[in-house]
Amino acid sequence: MRNVTIRNEQDTREFGLDLARRLAPGDVVALIGDLGTGKTTLTRYIAEGLGVSEPVTSPTFTIVSEYRSGRLPVFHFDVYRLESSEELFEIGAEEYFHAGGVCIIEWADRIADILPDETICVFMEYGEQEGERIYQCTF
Repeated sequence: MRNVTIRNEQDTREFGLDLARRLAPGDVVALIGDLGTGKTTLTRYIAEGLGVSEPVTSPTFTIVSEYRSGRLPVFHFDVYRLESSEELFEIGAEEYFHAGGVCIIEWADRIADILPDETICVFMEYGEQEGERIYQCTF
């Protein structure tokens, strides 16, 4: 695992754009961190790096939002409100995993038992300085 120190929003953007360049159809990105650690902000920059032109917002109430304007479809999940992994299967998550796009899952620790083995994980935590974040990455 490698640690990346994020000091400001520009660092978040650069990290997201760099990650997007590495992504391929079928990739799953798990974002894990407390409220306010920047999961949705990072998702916006990953989507930007994939060429998504629509505004990216948190799908808290819809569970998943689809963005198809980029070089790959982006399926953005927020599983915070789910009680179990089975609920995600009920909305067809497995189909999204195999739909030829990139799945980005906020609060992915809540459904860790159903994530593919090759999931790219970013553990996000507060840093020591105000606005600073530490990303622990599995890639």
